[in-house]
Amino acid sequence: MNSHTSQLLLGAGLALATSLIMSIAAAAIKYTASYVSIEQIVLVQYLVCVAVMLPWLMRKGLSTLKTAKPGLHLIRGLCGWLCFYTYYLALDRIPMVEAALLRNSAPLCVPLLVLIWLGYRMPDRQWLPVIVGFIGIALVLKPQGDSLSLWHLVAFASALTLAGSIVSTRVLTGSEPTNRILFYYFGLSALFSLPLALQHWEPIPLFSIPLMAGIGLSIWVIMWLYTRAYSYAKATVIAPISYFGVLFTGLLGWLFWQQVPDMMAVIGAALIISGGISSVWLGREAH
Repeated sequence: MNSHTSQLLLGAGLALATSLIMSIAAAAIKYTASYVSIEQIVLVQYLVCVAVMLPWLMRKGLSTLKTAKPGLHLIRGLCGWLCFYTYYLALDRIPMVEAALLRNSAPLCVPLLVLIWLGYRMPDRQWLPVIVGFIGIALVLKPQGDSLSLWHLVAFASALTLAGSIVSTRVLTGSEPTNRILFYYFGLSALFSLPLALQHWEPIPLFSIPLMAGIGLSIWVIMWLYTRAYSYAKATVIAPISYFGVLFTGLLGWLFWQQVPDMMAVIGAALIISGGISSVWLGREAH
């Protein structure tokens, strides 16, 4: 086995591990939300991530946080925080597989955001899978016939804000080091989370504290694994594997909450996944 193949397999393995851990975290969030508020879970998540970053900050000093792009860090932090907050709210109210599926439609939203924000226009052929994916999103947004579910829209808001996080991160990485981007993201998100957590504060059962800490730590691990995966393999390999997270989340939802998607949601899932993978593949020259 040559080194290129080994790196490809390692990248694929890291991406698969990322999807599995994210799915387990989603199940832990849904379970924990029965005992504490989503807002408290989100706050603790980001406080744990900030704590993990503190040794790095102590080594480098406060001067390492100096940035010429505070506004862009603010946008990235707001988008990232809203992505997780809306996703967790949706997990608590709709079938896990549908929440995960709508969140994973973010790659379909990126071209629209890039067009509006950066003025970049994709070749016409790359819009076809985006259109196919959005047809799938429309099917998942109407899982009960003609009624449009508010919580499915909240889950789709997670995709839109994730797309904003992806685009702003791409712009920031042109001049900012990874750890600075992460620290501002975690720190700003903790600040955004605090008022809502105080407003929805509930007594925290002792048994849920390790769960909440584990959820927070898993977010750090997920970001580290995902970053490493991209260092070994291209987006054309990583993005399709990421959709295994939808499968893992669906299996956990079925095992623990007996959640089974209906036929419309299954057809929508097929269109979203095929559209997302095709979109990444057709845009491979840019990766």
